[in-house]
Amino acid sequence: MIQEPNCYTRECKHYIGVGGKAEIGEYVFCKAFPDGIPDKIAYGDNLHLKPLRKQDNNIVYTRE
Repeated sequence: MIQEPNCYTRECKHYIGVGGKAEIGEYVFCKAFPDGIPDKIAYGDNLHLKPLRKQDNNIVYTRE
């Protein structure tokens, strides 16, 4: 079972949910990170108020 991410508890409107394949593992994803939210955002102290340098878009935390 996957830990509840900060994105979910903070009610970010871009959060989509949990995905992945059994052989690879589960991950949490959103519109900003369709391939998986980085751990420093999902479970760490980064509030994602500014885009990350290597992020492919400008989507940041926005409360629903």
